[in-house]
Amino acid sequence: MKITQVNKPVAKAFLCFSALLFLSYFPVNLSEEKTIAEEICDNAVDDDQDGLIDLNDPDCSCEIIKPVSLIPNPSFEEMNCCPNNRSQLECASVWIQASEATTDFIHTCDWMGWEEFPPPTPFPDGQGIMGFRDGRVRQNNTPEPYWKEYAGACLLRPLLANVTYRFEFHVGFVNNQRSPPINISFFGTPDCENLPFGLGDDDFGCPTNDSSWVKLGSTRVSGGIGDQWVKASIEVSPKVNMAAIAIGPDCPPVSASVSLYYFFDNLLLADIESFELRISAISHPCQNDFTLSIPSNDNYAYQWYKDGIALIGETSPLLSRIFGEGDYQVRIDDGESCRVSIAYTHRIPVITAPTSEIICREDFYPFGDLMLNETGFYVDTFKSINNCDSIVRLDLKVLGLLADTVSAKIFEGDSYNVEAYRIRQEGDHLLHLTSSQGCDSLLLLELEYYNIYIPNVFSPNQDGINDVFKVFGEEGLVESKEMIIFDRWGNQLHKGTEWDGTYRGTFVQPGVFIYLVQLKMNDGQERQFSGSVTLLR
Repeated sequence: MKITQVNKPVAKAFLCFSALLFLSYFPVNLSEEKTIAEEICDNAVDDDQDGLIDLNDPDCSCEIIKPVSLIPNPSFEEMNCCPNNRSQLECASVWIQASEATTDFIHTCDWMGWEEFPPPTPFPDGQGIMGFRDGRVRQNNTPEPYWKEYAGACLLRPLLANVTYRFEFHVGFVNNQRSPPINISFFGTPDCENLPFGLGDDDFGCPTNDSSWVKLGSTRVSGGIGDQWVKASIEVSPKVNMAAIAIGPDCPPVSASVSLYYFFDNLLLADIESFELRISAISHPCQNDFTLSIPSNDNYAYQWYKDGIALIGETSPLLSRIFGEGDYQVRIDDGESCRVSIAYTHRIPVITAPTSEIICREDFYPFGDLMLNETGFYVDTFKSINNCDSIVRLDLKVLGLLADTVSAKIFEGDSYNVEAYRIRQEGDHLLHLTSSQGCDSLLLLELEYYNIYIPNVFSPNQDGINDVFKVFGEEGLVESKEMIIFDRWGNQLHKGTEWDGTYRGTFVQPGVFIYLVQLKMNDGQERQFSGSVTLLR
């Protein structure tokens, strides 16, 4: 085969002519590019195939309106130290014991409050809360109606005069006896230097007893039967700028037979406009009718999201139902721009409650579907009053037959009392009793008489025999505290612990004399004896 070399310019021209001839029969748009779909923000589909759906995609970004609390450390989460006892509010950063009557800082890191005032769990926001009293009753049942505990803080920015603000907060209740309905009050002062107030006066009471403070507002809050958190709010419009606040009970004194106690958490103070896009809960998170809502406006279009992905068909201010645990948001469109609410995190709380019980050997303890009669540790899950799972860890102790031995002494003619028993005879007595837990128990009482001897005659003639009149006793006699001697006409001749037969240093004439003796025994009791003694020569 013969190969002919082709001139390069000629070959190039031939190729260009061939391409033009092809395009004339098969026209092609050389500027056409592959089109990529745009992200649609409310269809729960990754339209642009970048792995991000709806609000999770930056293409769907909107302004987020979030109320920022003017109260620093509003949920008591920032700590200077972990509280380990009462009256340690200083462990919560920037908070101030506003009153001399001290509030309590409670945190899961250690101290979980007073034994008689257990806080409801879980806490609304985080691991820390504040506890306060409205009136106090001391252990001697002395009421102190003006004992009122307040916490205070210097605001991040002052409340401005004639601007409306909303103060939202959660109040915790112990039970309907310890935490009856309360008027929660909100106070302000123009200068942070006015914190604290009433120094040195536990009964100073209301902040407005100091002319530097004004009451900004109050609201009545009820906890029902208790053991729950209730969300409440107060709207205020101060007349002058307010630099610091105090929160706690209302001013009037309370009348109660027990100390009243409450809790604060999640304190949000912001201008009223910042709350427009807040999602609110309807019912308790564990109830079947629980759902969410946002304030309604006919000029807005709504779209609900869970974890950033649109919930198809949920375009009303009221979410028709809950779609499981997660972060819920609402996108609001007014026709010109969009805004997105801050996320509402829905988690179904699980309550863990340790408890211990003691029963008698013949009894049974009901625990779920079981009737327990053996010592041990048991765990079961129950439904709380709000339909939440409550994991109960039970430490059960079954008492066997209790037996004990007691040795005691009495004087002949007296009795030794044990419950309904009145024992007068010395000897061993087997008693059937009921223990403090209500269980059967046995008590062996070893009862003896005190043996003391008070002579009825003595002869102070200095012969070394019976020269002194005194009380003789065994180990049960601790001391003869006092002996008084009278003559037959009632004249007191002597006072001491024994008598040598003299009056003012001179021996008295033989005869009969009256004595009164005070003895202390080893049971700690003092007893008095009287009788007559004959003095001989």
